[in-house]
Amino acid sequence: MTVESTAARKPRRSGGTKRAAGAASAAKAPAAKAAATAQNAEPQLVQLLTPEGERVSAADNPDAAEFLSFVEDITTEDLRGLYRDMVLTRRFDGEATALQRQGELGLWASLLGQEAAQIGSGRALRDDDYVFPTYREHGVAWCRGVDPTNLLGMFRGVNHGGWDPNTNNFHLYTIVIGSQTLHATGYAMGVAKDGADSAVIAYFGDGASSQGDVAEAFTFSAVYNSPVVFFCQNNQWAISEPTERQMRVPLYQRAQGFGFPGVRVDGNDVLACLAVTRWALARARAGEGPTLVEAFTYRMGAHTTSDDPTKYRRDEETQAWEAKDPILRLKTYLLASGGADEAFFESLEAESEALGKRVREVVRAMPDPDTMAIFENVYADGHALVDEERAQFAAYLASFEEGH
Repeated sequence: MTVESTAARKPRRSGGTKRAAGAASAAKAPAAKAAATAQNAEPQLVQLLTPEGERVSAADNPDAAEFLSFVEDITTEDLRGLYRDMVLTRRFDGEATALQRQGELGLWASLLGQEAAQIGSGRALRDDDYVFPTYREHGVAWCRGVDPTNLLGMFRGVNHGGWDPNTNNFHLYTIVIGSQTLHATGYAMGVAKDGADSAVIAYFGDGASSQGDVAEAFTFSAVYNSPVVFFCQNNQWAISEPTERQMRVPLYQRAQGFGFPGVRVDGNDVLACLAVTRWALARARAGEGPTLVEAFTYRMGAHTTSDDPTKYRRDEETQAWEAKDPILRLKTYLLASGGADEAFFESLEAESEALGKRVREVVRAMPDPDTMAIFENVYADGHALVDEERAQFAAYLASFEEGH
């Protein structure tokens, strides 16, 4: 079921005499050769739709055989729905980036390139499942019925999320890296004690997987057999740090050390993400415990709008991943299979334009954030240092009004 990938960086050499080093090299030659072979191997993924837009059978990819049954019920209408979700999510995301550049938002974390991972996994969820996102799960929020403009209100600084988590079973965004995995584990432990058959899913990135909170969540979820799915979107860059500098083994293999299964899926294949997440959620509901899903994808844009990926990524790398675009992949299949015609795509383009217009209008009608609110509720009874900082900041803001 689990699959291999390119290995992480080579281990550093240890100290010692030349004779000891030579003996160690001879003894470890077979292991070194095996490691080199693994490092040079191409990643193998659970994939149901190729980058060229062709469906994959069990004979084509044995690793996918176990998951094919989880998308047997998917109709052509369902495929068009998945395509619509990805297109509208990308349009919303693009509008948000533009609004930040125009000064309407303080920051924005784009999901560009990760639409299939989010829509596929988001549509695998039942209404009674509970989601713990990080700060980039705009596609999952879309699937849970959260109004996109509520996300923008948070990044504008006028609310803390703007939605009731219990209405959509979608928790507020978590900025602290990795902490939501602990929240999800605790919630899942409660679900199990209540005897419910619902499941919990926690989203995080490859960089967050290096946090201690994530390791603790893995430990507790395994020991308590919690009904939780850990969905890691491995977009290969933790801000400016590539995955080969973060880990020595493929990320999904970490689950083995905690005692539960891990699987790597093509994160740009919406069908595969749907199937694998359905499978993992079914395990959770059946009392079989946690699962780690690694969605192998790519962040096409910046980490956030305060980042410049051209400083640490090569254009060739980005261009190679553009050919694996999740939306183009499904569009190619729909056209080739007769599942959609040009009228469908034109209608969706009109809907996309309408969404963009609504987003712009709503955000520009929002009030400006209260710049002094950051000093409130820091301490229950006030604090001399905070009072001093508040006064300094107020004077700084006043200097602009005075024309200085």
